[in-house]
Amino acid sequence: MEDINRIKVVLVEKKKTGKWLAEQLGKDPSTVSKWCSNASQPDLGTLTKIAELLDVDRRELINKSK
Repeated sequence: MEDINRIKVVLVEKKKTGKWLAEQLGKDPSTVSKWCSNASQPDLGTLTKIAELLDVDRRELINKSK
């Protein structure tokens, strides 16, 4: 499976955990885990909220397509 998002990488860079992100978003930790493993993807609104919480541009959370 292709890695579409970089949420896991950015969480590590910002020294945050998936559990922390789940708490901030009011989501189940297993949902955030699926995003981090690229098993599923957050919707655009949620991706924007994640970017705000991590203080990054939302484009940094997405791998560039070729």
